[in-house]
Amino acid sequence: MTSTTHTRLLFRARTGGPGDERGPKLLENVLGWTLVVLLAVLVTRAGLM
Repeated sequence: MTSTTHTRLLFRARTGGPGDERGPKLLENVLGWTLVVLLAVLVTRAGLM
């Protein structure tokens, strides 16, 4: 592998696969659980469960 090939591999486009985890993971988890709790409260208040 030449140095040019190696450099190209380092800068290729990201595909969004499992190794591409970026961003505020904690914020995403908190917002997700907030949505779950809100949905549970709405379902309970509406008498659907």
